[in-house]
Amino acid sequence: MWKPEHRRAADRHGLRYPSDLSDSEWALIEPAIPPAKRGGRRREVNVREVLNAICYVLSTGCQWQALPKDLPPKSTAHSYFMLWEWDGTLERIHHALYVETREREGREASPTVAIIDSQSAKAAQTYGPPGFQVVSST
Repeated sequence: MWKPEHRRAADRHGLRYPSDLSDSEWALIEPAIPPAKRGGRRREVNVREVLNAICYVLSTGCQWQALPKDLPPKSTAHSYFMLWEWDGTLERIHHALYVETREREGREASPTVAIIDSQSAKAAQTYGPPGFQVVSST
């Protein structure tokens, strides 16, 4: 049930784009972003803006080439997206948001029960990810 505090948390007014990170979201995500590599040139790109660009593409479904001009260049945003997918940064961000959401709802950080019906098990056998094996009890 939506309560006033839920509506305030979901309010995207005041942001440039609805997909932009609020200050509280950024504070939660920032520790999951790896620091710049040692040596060489300093990181000149604003990582929060790069993440805003990635969120813009993912939320709107637009092509990388269609990024608005006030976000980082498509090549920069896409390169960081590919790097963060490869090194697990996106998974860490997802996990941080997942845990925060569950705790905000007063639930355990990780679920203790999973229910799979027979249709889900059949679909997983057919369409599961590579290396995933469903053991049937029938």
